[in-house]
Amino acid sequence: MQRNLVHTRLFSVIIGATALMITCAAAQTSDVRFSNPSTMAKPAGYSHVVEINSPGRIIYIAGQLGYDPAGKQGGDFREQATLVYQNLKSAIESVGGKMENIVKLNAFLTDIRAQLPIYREVRDKFVNVAAPPASTTLEVSKLAREGALLEVEAIAVLPAR
Repeated sequence: MQRNLVHTRLFSVIIGATALMITCAAAQTSDVRFSNPSTMAKPAGYSHVVEINSPGRIIYIAGQLGYDPAGKQGGDFREQATLVYQNLKSAIESVGGKMENIVKLNAFLTDIRAQLPIYREVRDKFVNVAAPPASTTLEVSKLAREGALLEVEAIAVLPAR
């Protein structure tokens, strides 16, 4: 009985992994198209849809905080935002990419009303404003590190190696 259960679970894991590999293979692409359907309101500083349509690598970049390479936190929101984007740039370049390869950004701000205009100004110095990444920006009450005012995570698509 237990042996059959182990075989059943193993079979389920193999089928699930195969389905995931097929799905991921279909999703990994380097031909990227940014668009804003005419049936939707035009967004400010991001794209509603990012379509990926050929083999490539998908890169997930963990949420970045406003710290310099020595671990020193930026003194104010603008400095932290600049450090966040410098860290995202370093992360994507470490795998052979460019900021233009970023297709999705998730930003977490601690005071969206006060910080959003500054955030957008800094972000727009780093991303392709002609075809900006799909984006979500949320206000959160607190971040994991004391004194952190924002955190930004990213997804990028690069050509296959």
